[in-house]
Amino acid sequence: MKYAVRALAADRTFANLVVEAADEQDARRQVSERNLFLTDIRAADSNWLTGRSRRPRLPLVLFSQELLALLQAGLGIVEALEALLEKEENPLLRPVLAQLLDGLRNGKRLSLAMAEQPDIFPPLYLGVVRAAEGTSDLPRSLQRFVDYQQRIDQVRNKVVSAAIYPAILIGVGGMVSLFLLAYVVPRFAEVYKGAGRELPWMSALMLSWGEFAGQHTSALLGGLAAMAVALVLAWQHFQRNGGWGALLGRIPGVGERVRIYELSRLYLTLGMLLEGGIPLIPAMQTIAQVVPPAVRERLQQAQAQIETGVPLSQAFLAQRLTTSISLRMLAVGERSGDMGAMLTQSAAFYDGEITRWIDRFMRSFEPLLMTVIGLVVGVIVVLLYMPIFDLAGSF
Repeated sequence: MKYAVRALAADRTFANLVVEAADEQDARRQVSERNLFLTDIRAADSNWLTGRSRRPRLPLVLFSQELLALLQAGLGIVEALEALLEKEENPLLRPVLAQLLDGLRNGKRLSLAMAEQPDIFPPLYLGVVRAAEGTSDLPRSLQRFVDYQQRIDQVRNKVVSAAIYPAILIGVGGMVSLFLLAYVVPRFAEVYKGAGRELPWMSALMLSWGEFAGQHTSALLGGLAAMAVALVLAWQHFQRNGGWGALLGRIPGVGERVRIYELSRLYLTLGMLLEGGIPLIPAMQTIAQVVPPAVRERLQQAQAQIETGVPLSQAFLAQRLTTSISLRMLAVGERSGDMGAMLTQSAAFYDGEITRWIDRFMRSFEPLLMTVIGLVVGVIVVLLYMPIFDLAGSF
């Protein structure tokens, strides 16, 4: 077992080491034999904060880019991995590269060595490497994976960037409204309560809320904290089960765009695997492990139809995995025998459509959101000052 060790050397400098030992006691003994003073020790796959076991996340795009650069420079795969291991400073990632090297030195193929670490190398990446072994062109396959991941990240970043400004508006507007309702309104309620005047019913309703908030502040804060925890848990649940697509798909006007986004990811992934030399059925089986559950079910049904001799375009049409435009492009790919390129072009068409829709949606949604937030804050302020206006009018 590997242990990540932090120790103090004789020259009073700290050293980070990875020690291969039978148990923690053996690791401590090895550190002591090196004339080092042990300060921290943990399993190489454990979490510093929680102590629970976890596996490191290898940045596959960066790893692929660095490996590609070394291979294009003329190094062999073993030499390239040795170079990556030498420059790697993260003690959690060094064992990952060391295990890959051990597998290659023992005569295993790269895909088999990676398959021994399934939580590091996903099935899609293994499929790309396995296809490269069949064509003896690993650099080209790595470049294809890097391009594929960058295209996916480009659309994802577009969505995230478009959501940042509305999220800030909602957060700031919510905090201002919460401050007014939880702090300002209770103070106004105390003032108006001693005035002895009859208030407008909407102002009275809001001030009664202010009195309630002032008397139960702790309970309200606890409820807000519980709500925040529930939202975080719900977010994690949807992420694990791929339910965001199904949830957003029920919103009118958004559902069709979510479907196009899912088709874009499906076509781009399938096109990359086909261009890498993987046959259609194994490529679909690989993709089924990474797509959302709803798409996976339809993809498996389409695969069953293709195995009976139905063309890909017709199988996708029957399972609602295509649109009118992509259907024609798939038919062209079937006639030309270059299905991978047609799938990739279809994905590019979908990505452009999604980007244009996001731009149009945000140009109309952001002003509407600002208007709603302004109205909410304005209504609260007006209701607070209506009794003052009423009092001023009586003079």
